[in-house]
Amino acid sequence: MNNTSNHDERMATMTFASVYPLYLAKVEKKGRTKAELDQVIEWLTGYDEQKLKKLTEEKVTFEIFFQKATINPNAHFITGVICGYRVEEIKNPLTQQVRYLDKLVDELAKGRKMEKILRVA
Repeated sequence: MNNTSNHDERMATMTFASVYPLYLAKVEKKGRTKAELDQVIEWLTGYDEQKLKKLTEEKVTFEIFFQKATINPNAHFITGVICGYRVEEIKNPLTQQVRYLDKLVDELAKGRKMEKILRVA
């Protein structure tokens, strides 16, 4: 991955509130639900629906969003390419976590079974 500090900084300063509606539109367009999206986000971050709503209202940056999160210990099983980058090779931890979330949302939108998305054995 071409790790530029500009790219990593852009990830850090982007707000979760600005991206969540895009995630929701993407999955709903493909027949998935808000509840499924929230389930995927909760699996990765530990945030329930109420906490997600609060973080969205507070317009927290991805940097704060992921600092406060409890990242799922199985997140390292998220592999593959998203936005042209292989997620398991991303060096910046925050950028990698953002791309983990992007990858999970992408899998949800593509109709992958929830057990597979949530890396259930």
